[in-house]
Amino acid sequence: MKIKGLRWIILSLTALVTTINILDRGTLNYMWNSEVNENTGVVEVYGIAHDLQLIDMSQTKEEQQTQSKVILALINIVFMIAYGISQMVSGKIYDKIGTRKGFSMSALLWGGAVTFTSLANGVKSLIFFRLLLGLGEAGPWPGTTKSNAEWFPVKERALAQGVFGAASSVGNILVPIVIPLLFIATGWRMTFVIVGIICVLWVIPWYIINKTSPKNHPWITRQEREYIVSGQHVSEQKASKTVPIKDILKKKQSYSVIISRFFLDPIWWMFMTWLPIYLHEVYSLSIEEIAEMAWIPFVGAMIGSIAGGSLSGNLIKRGCSVNFARKVSISLGSLLIVPGMIGAAFSTDALTASLWLMFILGGFQFAMTNIQTLPSDFFEGNTVGSLAGIGGASAVVGIVISTYLVPMLTTGGNWMPFFAMGLLLVPLSLASLFIFGGKIQQLK
Repeated sequence: MKIKGLRWIILSLTALVTTINILDRGTLNYMWNSEVNENTGVVEVYGIAHDLQLIDMSQTKEEQQTQSKVILALINIVFMIAYGISQMVSGKIYDKIGTRKGFSMSALLWGGAVTFTSLANGVKSLIFFRLLLGLGEAGPWPGTTKSNAEWFPVKERALAQGVFGAASSVGNILVPIVIPLLFIATGWRMTFVIVGIICVLWVIPWYIINKTSPKNHPWITRQEREYIVSGQHVSEQKASKTVPIKDILKKKQSYSVIISRFFLDPIWWMFMTWLPIYLHEVYSLSIEEIAEMAWIPFVGAMIGSIAGGSLSGNLIKRGCSVNFARKVSISLGSLLIVPGMIGAAFSTDALTASLWLMFILGGFQFAMTNIQTLPSDFFEGNTVGSLAGIGGASAVVGIVISTYLVPMLTTGGNWMPFFAMGLLLVPLSLASLFIFGGKIQQLK
């Protein structure tokens, strides 16, 4: 049996599990607060914090909000530390065992973690299950970079990475719609079970279809195999060789990935983690109203993912160098974030803020799609996943720091410092690309 366009089917499966990944990840944040009837003061839907009695209800409303954010930040910091460790380890593991087994292992681990979160009975158990979730969920990021390097020629990799980024955005569009609906209909415990089982089921088609690399896959057509291999310029020896991390870190260009992600990735997670809390606290939105608004910014992210990958891919096809294509795309995406931060900070209603957030997340994905392609621009073979994993781990350090700061920056319900921090991160990330990146090309 031969299948035309097999590389796109493989990409579709990695995109699907990425969407599921984001859906699983967003459960906690959207089920954290309870739904209280403003007229009667009665709790109509019990959120995790209230149901597990994590908040001291004898405090003032402002004190309760601060305590709630501190606990949520703590849980997310533990998740991110585990996620960062896994980014580093997953890149090496995927390089050693391949993407077929790597994705399967990751999906089973995080799917099980989400499912068993339904058994949580306090902060410690929540932290434990989110730690397991972080260990499992990080894999697809270096894994997809490696998979795209295996299945796509150089000129299509940014587009493939853009599809992956768009799938992440689709997940974020679905989270504020699907999770609140499941939460209201079934409660937070059953919601964890449902989304966790979906993840585990994905492993079945993945393991059946992704049998091996394109060079040896029995279902790939001869034309597609030749198209992929001829566009990669990777020798058999280089493809099988794993470069030690210490040697990767000796290359100045590696730090264009590591440092730029340290500064830029926190912008995504600022809204991934805090968007429902922000909309509830600043604009007093109910769970249903949050579901109506919170998906809008991620439409911008989806558009940015595809547009960022398409722009650099088209520039390369037209004869521009990889160096020019990547730097132009990353710069343009970074510049789009700036007006979004300013506009959202001064918005007076939730809809206007959500529309400005489209620029922030769209610009982020426009730039990040190309930053995540840099490991395969600099290196070949097994080294790609390793550098992608190091970059992801560096990003986590920045995310942990920003997550720790948010409860302090937003004390008293003033979110202006939150946006100021995001605005500061943009030039720092862009500067690191130009300072350390040099000419973006394959390194010896």
